Amino acid sequence: MDCKSNPPPCEEDVKDKVESSPRVDTDAEVESHCAKVSVVDKPVVDNDDEHKFQSAKASSIDKFGVDSDGDHECKNLKVSSDDKSGMDVDGEQHFQGLKSSCIEECGKDFDGKQVQNPKFASVGITGCDISIKDEHDEYVEPKVGVEFESEELAYKCYQRYAVMEGFSIRKDFVNKSRINGAVVSRRYTCFRQGHRPRKREANVTKPRQETRTGCLAHMTIARQPNGKFRVTHFETRHNHELVTPTTAYMLPSHKRLTFSQAVEANSANSSVTDGVPRLGMGFDSEDLAYEFYNAYAGRVGFSVRKDYVNRSKIDGAVASRRYTCFREGFRQKDKRDLNVKRPRKETRIGCHAQLVIARQPDGKYRVTHFEEKHNHELVAACRVRMLRSQKRLAVSQVVEANIVDGSKIHPKSLSKLMYKPTGGQGNLGYDPIDHKSNLPSKHTRDMSNREPEDILNYFQSKQLKDPSFFHSIQLDAEEQITNVFWADAKMVVDYSDFGDVVCFDTTYRLKDCRPFAPFIGVNHHKQMVIFGAALLYDDTVESFKWLFHTFIEAMSGKKPKTILTDPDAVMAEAIEAVLPETHHRICVWHVYQNALTYISDIFLAFESFSNDFCSCMFYHEEEDDFINAWKVMLDEYGLWENEWLNEIFKSREKWSIAYGKHVFCADIKTVQLCDGFHTNLRRYLKSDIDVLQFFKHLGRVVNDWRYKELEANYDMTQHMPRLMGDVILLKHARDIYTPSIFELFQQEYEKCLNFVVNCTESGSLFKYKVGTYGHLQEYIVVFNSIDIRVVCNCMKFESMGILCSHALKVLDYRNIKVVPKQYILKRWTREARV
Repeated sequence: MDCKSNPPPCEEDVKDKVESSPRVDTDAEVESHCAKVSVVDKPVVDNDDEHKFQSAKASSIDKFGVDSDGDHECKNLKVSSDDKSGMDVDGEQHFQGLKSSCIEECGKDFDGKQVQNPKFASVGITGCDISIKDEHDEYVEPKVGVEFESEELAYKCYQRYAVMEGFSIRKDFVNKSRINGAVVSRRYTCFRQGHRPRKREANVTKPRQETRTGCLAHMTIARQPNGKFRVTHFETRHNHELVTPTTAYMLPSHKRLTFSQAVEANSANSSVTDGVPRLGMGFDSEDLAYEFYNAYAGRVGFSVRKDYVNRSKIDGAVASRRYTCFREGFRQKDKRDLNVKRPRKETRIGCHAQLVIARQPDGKYRVTHFEEKHNHELVAACRVRMLRSQKRLAVSQVVEANIVDGSKIHPKSLSKLMYKPTGGQGNLGYDPIDHKSNLPSKHTRDMSNREPEDILNYFQSKQLKDPSFFHSIQLDAEEQITNVFWADAKMVVDYSDFGDVVCFDTTYRLKDCRPFAPFIGVNHHKQMVIFGAALLYDDTVESFKWLFHTFIEAMSGKKPKTILTDPDAVMAEAIEAVLPETHHRICVWHVYQNALTYISDIFLAFESFSNDFCSCMFYHEEEDDFINAWKVMLDEYGLWENEWLNEIFKSREKWSIAYGKHVFCADIKTVQLCDGFHTNLRRYLKSDIDVLQFFKHLGRVVNDWRYKELEANYDMTQHMPRLMGDVILLKHARDIYTPSIFELFQQEYEKCLNFVVNCTESGSLFKYKVGTYGHLQEYIVVFNSIDIRVVCNCMKFESMGILCSHALKVLDYRNIKVVPKQYILKRWTREARV
């Protein structure tokens, strides 16, 4: 690539004859090694200028896996066609088959080192993503004035720049000569440039997610009289977040990084190996490559199968090889299967996880393709040793696996097991056995014979994996395990970010009626997170006090603002003693569930009672409305003397929505939390499985929640929520809030469009009466013009953390077009974890 920084100004007139791009002919030896490729660009029209094509069926390994010896051929022709010649989004075909040979000709190693080979100069291959240079050429960042030999080289340079910066590019307009059709000027833009047309989306049932944000980043080139293309305009500013260079391949125009680009990106961001295969990674032999991939498979949880191998016809050396997951492909049908009485179980399900290596000119075997994703569940660490390719595990892995199984460690006594030192436990800085808080009596529920041993073994195995794993055990008067609490490092981090509201529920019961008590909350995507969990074999006040003290200790002393629990007088007494500053609210859903038990005869006697009772529970947000509705219900059904209803009415300030508007609850729908959590654990709560299996399943459920958050985080960076209109306030809120919270905010804004406002002024305070047009109900909103504070008597911000529709109407009335910073709660923002 020839780059200059001081060319003459661009001319609009085009000459009749255009000089063709210089071509360098290689010698006959090189021509015999590389296949002849011709590319014909056809005009293809698409709304987003992004195109996807299926290439011809040709094995990618047969192409880029060929050794430098020109006579080497493949003995095995049955090769997967998963990675065939790709087509880039702009309709230009990429021939991956030429990667190895082209880089070999240029004398450039895949590690970025120059190999002395004076034969070859700069070679340009049309349509190929590889920028091939001589040993003295270096990459130059695009800028105004830089010149390129052809528009293809300009495109490659800008694409490489985009990979390093973290965005994808799109080919925009092109101006061609009317005389000979040659390109006069062209513009390459960010893939988020412009906005999608909306006329054709009126009848679309499932519209695509919005990806364009009107980004102005672009590069414009124009042909000069000398036949070269000069950068005439270069805009670097983006109006959206950029991705990291190592994940740029997930963007539209970088679905597959070229071999040399991947090597450069990985080497720039990872100076030492982390045990994960990477594109371009080198090995001295194929056996070392297999051992590395098999070790990686053991950590992840699958077995490795040696698939096809390509050998040289000259010396029989391996030219390329593929290692696959043991569940790759499908079992071939055999006619003899009809007569088999006990057919083997089907293990192959078409998994695409694989590692492909090919021998390079320097004699090393390098990773030319790596597929990480599996289409099946991976094997747990304790079962990896049973896989065929995992014949031997490290001694520590075997010991750890046995501990998790709880089947091969039989201490002579429980006391020896409890005080036995384990790996890492000496560095904890605390004793997991709480001797100071022993119960004065024996615990109320008995354990099975192996249960204490299984619990302690499980905690010890977790500590081997995670030194920050926290657990605590309370003993009774007879020095027996009574209550246990545990939390891993991720739970503690989640609590530090979203522990302002905690839902503590003891209604989950294991098979012997002992309560499983999790501490649950919601993250910034309104997804469930868990902060810790406990098994309670005693439910006295002293047990709950110990549990709450232990929970606060594990969370570095941070106390929640609000705690939601089921109605329990003993638990309420413990919360009042340990967490006096925390708002204690009773879950309305549990009150309703108790009603189905204590006054079931009334539900059966009156069909309409259920609707009236639910209305009092869930739908009255004003105190007067709630009391009036309650009295009407008692009158209509003659329930003034019902003791249970009178008792729960006395505690209405703890559970009624009308009395909890001032308490921040993070919009937690406790009904949804309880139902969702109980659904996942129902099978393991009521069956006859032991506590160890329950622990394992709970770990899988928690991992599923954490993976969903990772998916939501990635989707948040790639897709912007749709706006109901071109409104500055909504654009500002969309950039701040997570998509799920922004949808709630946009709903509030939509409501305010039908409101009318009446104002009275008193100095710097303005009092507004806000109500829906044609309705009598009004809300009072007070606005302070000095500090831009707005307070509504519906108290939605105080309870949920986003401004209500009434406050938004007043802000719009005051010409305030952005959300005031004091009303942006960090826990709902995109930066909640920062």
